Amino acid sequence: MISKIIAEDKIVKAKDLIYNAEKIVILTHASPDGDAIGSSLALYHFFFSIDKETTVIFPDGYPAYFSWFPGINKSLIYNEQKEQADALLHDAELIICTDFNEPKRIGAMTNAFVNAPAKKLLIDHHPNPIDGIWDVSISYPEIASASEIVFRLICRMGYAADINKLCAECIYTGMLTDTGRFSFNSNNTEIYIIIGELIRKGINKDDIYDKIYNTYSENRMRLMGYLLANKMRIFPEYKTALIILTEEEQEQFDFQIGDAEGFVNLPLSIKGIVFSAFFKQNNNKIKISLRSKGSFPANKICEKYFNGGGHLNAAGGESSFSLNETEILFEKILPEYKELLNK
Repeated sequence: MISKIIAEDKIVKAKDLIYNAEKIVILTHASPDGDAIGSSLALYHFFFSIDKETTVIFPDGYPAYFSWFPGINKSLIYNEQKEQADALLHDAELIICTDFNEPKRIGAMTNAFVNAPAKKLLIDHHPNPIDGIWDVSISYPEIASASEIVFRLICRMGYAADINKLCAECIYTGMLTDTGRFSFNSNNTEIYIIIGELIRKGINKDDIYDKIYNTYSENRMRLMGYLLANKMRIFPEYKTALIILTEEEQEQFDFQIGDAEGFVNLPLSIKGIVFSAFFKQNNNKIKISLRSKGSFPANKICEKYFNGGGHLNAAGGESSFSLNETEILFEKILPEYKELLNK
């Protein structure tokens, strides 16, 4: 039995929005990960099964190892198809946002989204969603992935039978990737009840795992080895690790979108390390990824210092300082958290 976490009034309101909309657009955050893509495309396949005209729009490109996702070739990429995407946003009757809780997370698409006359529905699991944007907000940070919320929503609306294999594959992939292959935020028994239901829909979870985690390029593997051997810094007194990837190194290893996925997690496998940071130089900004173990609040550091946020143990942000200045700032931050890191 799966508990009814989503409030009944939200179920009723969401179902009403969906029932009364003929043109639906689904959005997710920039640099979409497995949960962003999975939750978006799961809804796409569900709406297709109930005859709703639906389009998924990604703000920018996605990693090549996600190109197998069923239906992803029918989606739009905003920074490549802006005119068409803007027209769809303007004409939409309902815009559904998955796996993000503030408009700035969709980058250049923000203004077109905010100004669109459509009703807006949020399906997310990040803490502290921005108020005043969505007509209905289904936001539950205690749930491990947005894809899991999508599954719960569809079932609670009475459409469990309309979850077909393609929809189920997308839901499972989002759940798999946003829990680090079920290695964190995944101790709720209901997650595995849901997986059982998805398997009954016909998914092959072993095949999905293989498509995501066993199709990396040779250059990515060599880059990973290079960074671990030459670029990983350890701060023993703070139980912290830092890895920095420059633009020159990206060019050296023919870096492709998604090639650095998961690198920030690697130092956490070192005994005693509870906090890991990964900096990637990107034009005039530094992309920040933070991961932690236990109760250490990676998201609070991103919120306070790096114009970002996220979950307790997984957060992201950016710095407009130089790479060297950002590294110095990070080193200055650590003493502030020494007691908590060593707790």
